[in-house]
Amino acid sequence: MSRHKRFPWFFSALLLLICFTGFVLLDTFVVPKTYSAIATNTTTEATSATESIEEASSEAAEAVITENSYQDDTMSITISTEQAADTTYYVADVQVESSDQLKTAFAEGTYGRNIKETTSSMAAANQAVLAINGDYYGFRDTGYVLRNGSLYRDTPEEDTDALVVDGDGNFSIVNQSEVSAETLLEEGASQVLSFGPALVEDGEIAVTSDEEVSQSMSSNPRSAIGQIGENHYIVIVSDGRTDESVGLSLYQLAEIFESKGATVAYNLDGGGSSTMVFNGQVVNTPVAGAKGDSGSERSVSDIIYF
Repeated sequence: MSRHKRFPWFFSALLLLICFTGFVLLDTFVVPKTYSAIATNTTTEATSATESIEEASSEAAEAVITENSYQDDTMSITISTEQAADTTYYVADVQVESSDQLKTAFAEGTYGRNIKETTSSMAAANQAVLAINGDYYGFRDTGYVLRNGSLYRDTPEEDTDALVVDGDGNFSIVNQSEVSAETLLEEGASQVLSFGPALVEDGEIAVTSDEEVSQSMSSNPRSAIGQIGENHYIVIVSDGRTDESVGLSLYQLAEIFESKGATVAYNLDGGGSSTMVFNGQVVNTPVAGAKGDSGSERSVSDIIYF
C-alpha cells in the first residue's frame, strides 16, 4: 500500500483514539451519574426530612449563638482557634444529646459520580450548625460508603482504615481487608467513611511520624474527626500551604487529638477540600491548588455535620 493510501487510515485511527480518550475522561471526571443504595439497615430509626427541618428550626429559635459557640437544649458546640507547628487550626468541641444528631450528607442529596457541591452549600441545605468535608468518596471507585444506615458501595479499599460510627454514635476503626461493608451494616453501623488513616485508637496515637496519605506533602491543610466520650466529639480543621500556616503532618494532627482526650480520631480528605462551616460561615481559610493560592471552597462529594 502506498504512503498516500496509508495516511487517511492513520489519521482516522488517531481521531478515533482521541475521541475515545475524551469520552473516557468526560465519563470519569465530568458527567454526573447517580446510583441507589444497595442495602439499608431497617432497624435504624431515621427522622423524616420534614421532622428534621421542624426540629432544627425550633432549636435554632431557642439557641444561644455567638461567633464561636452554639448552645441549645440538645447540642453544645464551642470553636477555638489554636496554633501549633507554624499552623493555625480550628477545634470544634461538640456535645449532643442523641447520636442521631451526627449525620452525613451527599452533594445535591444524591449518591453518585461527579456530583459535587461546596461544604457550605451542603451545610445550608441540611440546616447544619457545624459541618466539615467528608471523605470525598466520589474521587475514588473503591472504599466503603455507608451513610445514615444505607450502604451504597461495598468495594473495599484494600488495607485501608475505615471509620465506623455505630447506632449509638460510637467510633471504631476497621481494616477494609478484614471485614465487609455488608457485615458492618448488619452489625448496626450508621456511617462508614473511607479515607484514613486512623490517627488515634484506644486513646493512643496510631500513626508514625513519617506516615502520610499516598503522595501528599507532609504538611497540609487537614480535616479530621474524633470521639472523646459518649455523644462527645471533636472536629479539627487546619489551614496550610500558605505563608501564614504551613500545615500539619498526620502525626502532628494525631498529637493534637490525643492532647484533647480523643479515644478515636480519623483523618478525612484534606488539602483544598478542608473546610469547616459553623452557623453558615466558613471558619478556616480553604486553599486552591498545591501551592496554597487562597481561593474559594472546593466542591466535594459529601459532608459530616451536626
